[in-house]
Amino acid sequence: MPKTAGVVATLAGGGEPSSPVQKVWKPELYKIQLDAPAPHPVRCQRTLPLPPANSTADAVEDNSQAVRLYGSEYHGVMGHLEAEQLLANAPDGSYLVRRSPKTDGYYTLSVRFNKRCKHFKVFHKPGSGHHLREQDKHYETVHEMVADGLINFHMQLHASPIIQQINQQTKNCYQQSPYMTLNRRKLRALSNELGKSASVDTSDAAASMPSVQDSPPQSQKDQQQQEQQQLQPQQDPMPLVYEKPHNFKVHTFKGLNWCEFCANFLWGFTAQGVKCDACGFMAHNKCSELVPPKCVPDLKCIRGVFGTDLTTMVQLHQCNIPFVVRRCVEEVEARGMLQEGIYRVSGFADEIDALKLALDRDGEKTDMSEGAYGNVNVIAGTLKLYLRLLPVPLITFQAYPSFMAAARSASPAEQLQLMAEAVRRLPPAHFNCLQYMLEHLKRVASHYAVNKMNEHNLATVFAPTLIATPQHMTNLTEEIFMLSSLITNCEKIFASSSRKQ
Repeated sequence: MPKTAGVVATLAGGGEPSSPVQKVWKPELYKIQLDAPAPHPVRCQRTLPLPPANSTADAVEDNSQAVRLYGSEYHGVMGHLEAEQLLANAPDGSYLVRRSPKTDGYYTLSVRFNKRCKHFKVFHKPGSGHHLREQDKHYETVHEMVADGLINFHMQLHASPIIQQINQQTKNCYQQSPYMTLNRRKLRALSNELGKSASVDTSDAAASMPSVQDSPPQSQKDQQQQEQQQLQPQQDPMPLVYEKPHNFKVHTFKGLNWCEFCANFLWGFTAQGVKCDACGFMAHNKCSELVPPKCVPDLKCIRGVFGTDLTTMVQLHQCNIPFVVRRCVEEVEARGMLQEGIYRVSGFADEIDALKLALDRDGEKTDMSEGAYGNVNVIAGTLKLYLRLLPVPLITFQAYPSFMAAARSASPAEQLQLMAEAVRRLPPAHFNCLQYMLEHLKRVASHYAVNKMNEHNLATVFAPTLIATPQHMTNLTEEIFMLSSLITNCEKIFASSSRKQ
């Protein structure tokens, strides 16, 4: 299938070699979902005939109820051939609701997808909403039902290789899962506490033993320890002695979310996956079956700020710029503008990991002063890490083609105009944050004589961070040129974008 041939090759997450946290979110399914057709109701252009004069009260009420429930997309009594003829020249996603001749108790939803017409029995239950007989999903409106159905049809058609690969995951994936990757330190701390408790219990039990002669010899102990170490999964910070099943329940996720087991997008319009009531672990239904019983209820807000969608962040904190970006930029501008190789030289991975943990835990109150983090490259590395872990990059998937087309323009004046148009395609959170970052990078570049980081050098560092680039893509010459142009001309571009802040 040509649409997914290049997608499967990009499944592995990417990131900087020295980064304590590699890029964990796999956006391929999200990008495929963006191409799913949108629902288009086909309005009834005819006057629906009234029920015959000798109709029963129930028949009259059924007819009135259908008009109330489905509005202008209800076409009254209509056979499937007539519905297919009506939808024959309509775009994919077009739909209508009708009553099939000689039927009772349900209506028929006719939807056009992939140049074919599909028909479904649709029901309505007061208090629960609309649903299909073979599904337990319920929707407030038929429009939502069609939107969800079109996404699922589209994913089955274009993403089946990825979905099949997800379904073939093994339990070993848990050790490299986003849950472990983003929270290794927290889980290791809990592991140490449990280990101390277990050692105390073991010593108490040993003290109550009548004799040490019953214990196995030292060589046998060493052999047992080696066997236990072999059984212990590598890179798993949680001890085997800790077991608590997750309490997974079907959940409808708002905004962009991804499975914390396989890192793939939780696709769909509603009931996209399951969520643990105790710890908040989110997963696909199939992936949840492979998650080991290691629920950690005291880490309910497990994800923190890193790896959370940018729009969600600014809405939660009622701000224009995420505090992580603002605080890091302020520190870099206070003590890193004259640092040679700023943003190019990597900070120590363990210190970046520690600062990430502190920001997830303490938020705005995190101490990022020189006394706490003397190496400003740690601050710069943390900022790059935050931007790299955004599920949707700062230059979004939808806007990326417009930016690249603008960069290819031969006329400088036309290039700036097209750049301004591309900027307007960004969501407000991305628009504000990109402007903030570009203006900051331009100020950094103004000290090039000392820090050796001009616009091109900064664009080379930030291109893989701010732009969605596939893992196998190594030649970013065009992306670097585009980002360098954005940095150089950011004032003109955003001034002419005429976007309300």
